[in-house]
Amino acid sequence: MRLSTSLLLLAAWLPSGAALAQNAAQLYQQHCETCHGADRLGGTGPALLPESLARIKRTEALQTIRQGRPASQMAGFDQVLDAAQTEALADYLYQPPATPPTWSDADIGASHRQLANPGTLPDTPQHGADPLNLFVVVEAGNHHVVILDGDQFEPLARFPSHFALHGGPKFSPDGRYVYFASRDGWISKYDLHNLTMVAEIRAGLNTRNLAVSGDGRWVLVGNYLPGGLVLLDARDLSLVGSIATPLADGMPSRVSAVYTAPRRQSFVVALKDVQEVWELSYAGQPDFIPRRIPARDFLDDFSFTPDHRYLLATSRKAHGGQVIDLDSGATIRDIALPGMPHLGSGIYWQRGDSWVFATPNISKGLISVLDLHTWNVIKEIPTEGPGFFMRSHRNSPYAWTDVFFGPDNDAVHLIDKQTLAVAHTLRPMPGKNAAHVEFTRDGRYLLLSVWDTDGALIIYDSHSLQEIKRIPMNKPSGKYNVGNKIEYAEGTSH
Repeated sequence: MRLSTSLLLLAAWLPSGAALAQNAAQLYQQHCETCHGADRLGGTGPALLPESLARIKRTEALQTIRQGRPASQMAGFDQVLDAAQTEALADYLYQPPATPPTWSDADIGASHRQLANPGTLPDTPQHGADPLNLFVVVEAGNHHVVILDGDQFEPLARFPSHFALHGGPKFSPDGRYVYFASRDGWISKYDLHNLTMVAEIRAGLNTRNLAVSGDGRWVLVGNYLPGGLVLLDARDLSLVGSIATPLADGMPSRVSAVYTAPRRQSFVVALKDVQEVWELSYAGQPDFIPRRIPARDFLDDFSFTPDHRYLLATSRKAHGGQVIDLDSGATIRDIALPGMPHLGSGIYWQRGDSWVFATPNISKGLISVLDLHTWNVIKEIPTEGPGFFMRSHRNSPYAWTDVFFGPDNDAVHLIDKQTLAVAHTLRPMPGKNAAHVEFTRDGRYLLLSVWDTDGALIIYDSHSLQEIKRIPMNKPSGKYNVGNKIEYAEGTSH
């Protein structure tokens, strides 16, 4: 009897689910609204919506609420909120708002910021570094970008970025400008000659990635929320217009990926919720009406062959992949790829008289190598765990791949590109996640990220494998060499 009475008293004392939700909403209004907006769409702080938090583990969100975020305006609330309040607030942030968020063309246009007039800036580099051997480094741990001299390995500039910057910035064809996309929709244009930000615009609330046309005239942005495409003028990032995607379950399809295919003078787009690939030509006077190509599956990821004729595409829900001929619009082959291949980070190289394509795998410890003539998997190379990135260079004998996931994520494998065997395994900082390699333009050196709060960029001689320099950094998530990227160099993903 005493136990029943105690339970009744406890139940009466504990707040109900509705009361907890109301309390969490009040906590948000009191502590978060000023920076993150009354509608959770962001302000000086990022958007706090389930879509924008999808890549952040709940434990990390809880820690951020308690401890704040280093090198940002986000303060910790461990002295303000108790454990139950913190849990309730985290639950609230991962729940969709009562009114679905919208972001219209008017909202996009109103967000546009012209920060510098490119016509008034010098056309020649205002620094002594080789403009085609610069590295753009995304320092994810504290939301900054570093511009690094690829000859001296010294920083030329460092500036704050928007929240959750996508690791893969894109470049204008001449390498002068770099374009960034953040996960919460901000698109930024930066002048690498003058080391200054030129313009910004918020193209969506949850953005997948962007692409720059091969003529440097257009920027196309793919969004998760709201689903669809946004076309920008590459000169000043002003809005040209939105391109609607087909409805799926009453909502516009999300965009899985958008890349440029310069040899075709077109953008190629994969839709996440509709079984289609789109090609949008930017030749001549483009109308950007998509050519709709049916696919056999919903696509999450794809990569091109070197001539940009074929797509190697996959879905994370599927077993295997498919080859799509962009000329004919037909799916010509299924590919036997196990697990979850990360085709967007796949690379190709010449092996003997043939071209091969290799892709890491997010769920299995192996590298799949395909013959690009027969489409057959010619080897599956075992690794110490699932990986995320691969890189090589035409002047390097090795393809470098990480073991991004799992207990052995401090390892990096060097695969002999001719024998397809693991030739070396390095552990740059034992116990810390080693990931993402990028070569200098000539391939003599490479930069490797140690993806940790107390991480680093480590520079190696690509042939002797001797460490040349170590630059401390906070989670340097990716780094990109201007020359390699604009030349679509062998061993570099798109």
